[in-house]
Amino acid sequence: MSIQPKTRLYVDSPLGEGQAVGLDHERAHFLRHVLRLDKGDVVAVFNGRDGEWLAAIDGFGKGWCSLTVTAQRRLQAAGPDLWLLFAPIKRGRIDFVAEKASELGVSRLWPVFTRRTDPNRVNTDRLLANAIEAAEQSERLTVPEMADPLPLDRALAGWPAERTLYLCAEAGNVRPIAEAVRGRPRGPAAFLIGPEGGFAQSELDEICKLPFVVPVGLGPRILRADTAVVAALACWQALAGDWTADGGDTRPPFRAPADPTVGE
Repeated sequence: MSIQPKTRLYVDSPLGEGQAVGLDHERAHFLRHVLRLDKGDVVAVFNGRDGEWLAAIDGFGKGWCSLTVTAQRRLQAAGPDLWLLFAPIKRGRIDFVAEKASELGVSRLWPVFTRRTDPNRVNTDRLLANAIEAAEQSERLTVPEMADPLPLDRALAGWPAERTLYLCAEAGNVRPIAEAVRGRPRGPAAFLIGPEGGFAQSELDEICKLPFVVPVGLGPRILRADTAVVAALACWQALAGDWTADGGDTRPPFRAPADPTVGE
């Protein structure tokens, strides 16, 4: 019978059979006092490099917990090469953006300041913590990279030409997102989501002149910035990402619950 881990944790330590892993106060508290785990209980751990492993709890101390890695559960697999550039929005909604983008497979989160961005400061540590928690819960093997916040023009100045940037625009000469994604070859991609007040027209004009930019529309209604993130990423994943038939699923098989009507 396969061992079912009690929870799943992201760690920064190397992972391999027999490897010792130490957890900080916050993680130790979570295992001991929230989940009520004890010595010998098994958890799953991943670091974004070495796949996913089972690890047994060796013990707890004041502000610490130690694990021993026992067996590999999943081999490392690359996720989608998908970036999200987004204008910071109010706390709560920006936390939602980091969480849902992580669940939807984004590989890089990049806050960018547009001409109408408000607020103009970002707590990237908090955003990354939200992204890591979402990665733990969503069974992904990696966590998004958190890029340093930059003004939008500086972020685009050194843009890699091979990466398509889908500009989610509220109006203008845009193609429906499904049509635009289907019409592009598969490869590195990114989405740009503007602030709650939208992009300035002069800003849109400048962005649309860039050769790697593809303006797309998200339907006939004006979406809030956090809603637009989910809508755009879900469309891309369904059409070109790892929701497609050849995307693969490396997770351990999940057994369906028994049907109580069988045998009646």
